[in-house]
Amino acid sequence: MDNANKVHSQKTFGERLKAGTLSVFLNGFLILFSLSCIFPLVWLFYSSLKEKRIFNADIVGLPKSPTLINYINILTNKDYHIFQSMINSFRTTILSVLIIVICGFIVGYILSRINFPGNRLLYIVFLMGMLIPIHSLLVPIYVVFQKTNLLNHWYTLLIPYIAFGLPIAIFLVEGFVKGIPSALEEAAAIDGSSFSRTLFQIIFPICKPILVTIGIIQTFACWNEFSFALVLMSDVKLQTVPLAMKQFTGQFASDYPKIMAAMLLTMSPIIIFYFVFSKQIIKGMVAGAVKG
Repeated sequence: MDNANKVHSQKTFGERLKAGTLSVFLNGFLILFSLSCIFPLVWLFYSSLKEKRIFNADIVGLPKSPTLINYINILTNKDYHIFQSMINSFRTTILSVLIIVICGFIVGYILSRINFPGNRLLYIVFLMGMLIPIHSLLVPIYVVFQKTNLLNHWYTLLIPYIAFGLPIAIFLVEGFVKGIPSALEEAAAIDGSSFSRTLFQIIFPICKPILVTIGIIQTFACWNEFSFALVLMSDVKLQTVPLAMKQFTGQFASDYPKIMAAMLLTMSPIIIFYFVFSKQIIKGMVAGAVKG
């Protein structure tokens, strides 16, 4: 009996040792992975406090005499038009996301709930928007915009951003609405609720998690978009943040510390947005992952 208890105790100790070793390995891996994600941002920050000559001599080392000269040059030099590019990106991103979320919700709901001739065909046509590579359409879209005099307006980028953002919004909303019991709409109809009231006062709040997810995806996509902005916007005063970064690079040399300072300035709205709405972002992403 004693021998049996001893074997059982040794086996338990071995299992605990194995579990502890696995836990240490996993925690160590996660710590290294986290550091690999955080270090580029930290390197970006302290490198922006260096002068160009010092950075070229040692690109990884900490600055011995930190300076804000790069930030001062960017903020005081009107040729850089950083603030104007941030305003342009704000306007384009907010309007694009609002229209994508509202139109995606309405169209996704109609395609999910209302049966009419061509319903599935229309749904497939919308989904094809997710399958076509953006870069294959740059030249045709440029030609169309040039012929219709749509180049270099404050609303120029809204058109492609909304057109390419709607398919994924419709796809996510259509799938989410299928999981909502139709008895809710039937009960609302019995109580005399109109279609618009049922749509916006009953279904819209239920779809809030997936709509938050769509808003997050499209906010980052519109803020960081570069290809359409490069092709369709040549007016410097209308350029967005990604295009504004180009002016810090030259054909033969680049001022990397100044580029890093500009990147941190232009990243700050998105970072603030993330920290302010971090709880809603995580809830929306988790809900979207489960229901979508």
